[in-house]
Amino acid sequence: MEDVGASLKATRESSGVSLEEASKDLSIPVIELEQIEAGAVGAFEDIYVLKRELIEYSRYLGLDVNQVTTEFNEYMFDFTSKMSMDDIAKAIQEKEEEEKENEVLRVSSPYTKCYPKEKTLPYILAGLGIVILVILAVVWSVSQITIRSNKTNVISYYDGGK
Repeated sequence: MEDVGASLKATRESSGVSLEEASKDLSIPVIELEQIEAGAVGAFEDIYVLKRELIEYSRYLGLDVNQVTTEFNEYMFDFTSKMSMDDIAKAIQEKEEEEKENEVLRVSSPYTKCYPKEKTLPYILAGLGIVILVILAVVWSVSQITIRSNKTNVISYYDGGK
């Protein structure tokens, strides 16, 4: 990463651009541009921010973005592949302990608390069943009223056989 940073610095200086000017043009703080040129990967909390700024800076200076990105990716692969499994396990354990400590200190209200997602399929099926039953009840009652009204009309016109 120091090689990438050195080539960025050399290109910037040869083109006569100051750090302040590049910072203003790219909207990247001067300190971050200095850290990129120094190859200080550890100064960035988010590696994706570093990569994005590195690409913007190399594009601004007119360098081959693909080459700079490839060199950065190779450096990150070498850097991360040298971590031992013990270090990874230790980092995971530390993170879990930190999360437990933060969980104890965290205060939540019923408005911000996340609840597990409920299964809605049984409720949907039950509602659908109720709607079907109501429709059947309406159809049955309408048919009963229609049948009774026909009987009433027949009886009302029956004059007793005269």
